Amino acid sequence: MTSKTGLIFFPAFDWAISPTHPEREERLLYTKDQLFEEGLMDLPEIEEFAPRLASHKDIARTHFCVPKVSDQVLEAHLIASGAGILLAEKVWQKELKNAFALVRPPGHHSMRVVHGNRGFCNINNEAIVVDYLRHHHGLKKIAIVDTDVHHGDGTQEIFYHDPDVLCISFHQDGRTIYPGTGFINELGGPTAFARTLNVPLPVGTTDEELHYVLDEFILPVLRDFQPEFIINSAGQDNHYTDPLGSICMTAQGYALLNEKLKPDLAVLEGGYAIETALPYVNLAIILAMAGQDYSYVREPHALNIEHSKQRTTEIKATVAKLQEIWRNRDQIDLDKIFGKKQYWQRKKSVYYDTDGFSENQTEVIKRCGYCSGYLTVESTAARGSRKNSKVFCISIPITACRSCQEEAYKSYSEAQGNSYYDYVYMQDKVRDVFLIYNKQSRQESSL
Repeated sequence: MTSKTGLIFFPAFDWAISPTHPEREERLLYTKDQLFEEGLMDLPEIEEFAPRLASHKDIARTHFCVPKVSDQVLEAHLIASGAGILLAEKVWQKELKNAFALVRPPGHHSMRVVHGNRGFCNINNEAIVVDYLRHHHGLKKIAIVDTDVHHGDGTQEIFYHDPDVLCISFHQDGRTIYPGTGFINELGGPTAFARTLNVPLPVGTTDEELHYVLDEFILPVLRDFQPEFIINSAGQDNHYTDPLGSICMTAQGYALLNEKLKPDLAVLEGGYAIETALPYVNLAIILAMAGQDYSYVREPHALNIEHSKQRTTEIKATVAKLQEIWRNRDQIDLDKIFGKKQYWQRKKSVYYDTDGFSENQTEVIKRCGYCSGYLTVESTAARGSRKNSKVFCISIPITACRSCQEEAYKSYSEAQGNSYYDYVYMQDKVRDVFLIYNKQSRQESSL
């Protein structure tokens, strides 16, 4: 087995939300300069690769892009997702020990249905890797640990009804930062209860307190779940100099986290302290992944740690509640939480802060006794006075039983005859077939 750590850099020079937006190419350029100055690229334990493009089918396996994939993604998105796929493939084939995709645009706020950009994200790079590995290599149990200061709400939403993907996110308390979600009572739907786990952290959380969460909760849960592949959704905006967050992690804290977590693949998410954090955090993480000494990596501006007994007590109380939930996950009466109906429904509103869309969804999951059940999503999105976009989406999971597959296709056929919808989508992960029905043209296309 190789002992190498794989890297891909993709600054995406031709993609930006605006010239002065914090999500810009310099995020990676400073990091790359730092790595060259430190001589990391000369180490035999590290190998750099050129990215590949994800295909539109790779995207459709995870997302319903409205009206179609090419309307929501540019080449930069395909490269960022393709980088994750390429590195995951090499790690799974044991050509690499582990890998880090230092790419943009980011993706962890992107949800299953995509009407536009939210939280700087169009498509979810980590979720696309999960569906790729499942389809091409038959992996079943995968864990995603999100270490961004913002809740990984898109990743959570995509896998909310999937019992085989464990989504853990620690982040600044949603009452104090975008997107305002990620509380401990968000635990997954009736077919995947306690496969979503959130650790909201108070403002000012330090390395020591974060590692308490890691040691006492996240690592024991991972040992219990026994994933075949671990993905780190690697946001670096928990750093104490980040302009968008208020957590106090250091480069040393990040590196030690990575050393303990041992992800197979890390994919860069946020991090906007371009000069004071990203070069040092990314350097320390890469050294940790490559098994090298990172103890000398220090930021130029010292951190004045503010100890708070109240904050530490609050974090320990949160961990204690989550430990109890995880310990009792198989004894909990789900009918008391979700009711006894075979079809469980939830309504939710999604705001696309970057593009200014408001979306309303009605999601229905079938509680099947033989598989994780198929999912339908009715979605309506509008921006200002523009015409509403009304779509109906059906997702058949890769583990679906024959009965659920047949029922899902019947729903797809019936929705085509419903004049309310502009587009009807079928995402069949069993057959790896993805269909779009356009009501206006009455044409069906496929990927």
